[in-house]
Amino acid sequence: MKRIGVLTSGGDAPGMNAAVRAVTRKAIYHGLEVYGIYHGYQGLMEGDIKRLELGSVGDIIQRGGTTLFSARCPEFKTREGQLQGIEQLKKHGIDALVVIGGDGSYMGAKALTEHGFPCIGVPGTIDNDIPGTEFTIGFDTALNTVIDAIDKIRDTATSHERTYVIEVMGRNAGDIALWAGLSGGAETIMIPEEDHDIEDVVAKLKRGHERGKKHSIIVVAEGVGSGVEIGKKIEEMTSFDTRVTVLGHVQRGGSPTAADRVLASRLGAKAVELLLEGKGGRAVGIEKNELVDYDIIEALGRPHKIDDKMYQLSQELSI
Repeated sequence: MKRIGVLTSGGDAPGMNAAVRAVTRKAIYHGLEVYGIYHGYQGLMEGDIKRLELGSVGDIIQRGGTTLFSARCPEFKTREGQLQGIEQLKKHGIDALVVIGGDGSYMGAKALTEHGFPCIGVPGTIDNDIPGTEFTIGFDTALNTVIDAIDKIRDTATSHERTYVIEVMGRNAGDIALWAGLSGGAETIMIPEEDHDIEDVVAKLKRGHERGKKHSIIVVAEGVGSGVEIGKKIEEMTSFDTRVTVLGHVQRGGSPTAADRVLASRLGAKAVELLLEGKGGRAVGIEKNELVDYDIIEALGRPHKIDDKMYQLSQELSI
């Protein structure tokens, strides 16, 4: 093992830069050369590859987004695209690859692994939906962005005695909504992992109103449906003054929290350690604050699950 590559792919997440920094510096510390692959798998196919030095990753640990950039690349889903990427890796003398991203990025790493090229997956996504790890890089930062928004919206909801529906990101996972709703004191949390009846949501709002409650916060994960449509239904069924806020891509930005910087540093370094041990086709994660690694192909076959006890707690505390 003399040269490794590192790329970021899919949706950007705060802490990706910290992970790139960790991979680069850990590898150089152990005498390896590191090559940054720009614009994800698209850049891999096109040979947009440059050597990274210690200074290349200086002053990026605190920056959101990814300095390696990211791009969607449908062509890489094809066998031809994957083999083209491997040819570029061989052309630059790269022996192994660290892929930082979400489930789509892992699928690319899985494909390269099946072609015999060693890859290590590092979970970087705000959605927290990668099996095999309790937390993904970027989740904590996005969560705090949402909590800050909920706190601010609650102030104006109180002032105007309104019901607010807040739609958050997460794709098909409800982690952001669940954690933000619980920590933000939301009256209702709607996530795709649980069934929801709008009649029950409305009944809960009416019960609160009858006991003198003047405002409510409802957090909706995007995997459930449109927050705007849900807000319209609630207003029609209750006549309560209702507003909707779709937080959108603001959740992906911002300087990563200390928790995300530390997690990214630990996971990035762990990925390099695995390659130094001659291991490929693995993914890294964290469970009970201990670093773990597992077969990347097997991991993608596991379903994502939420913490059922946490959801139950949210129900109990929002009566």
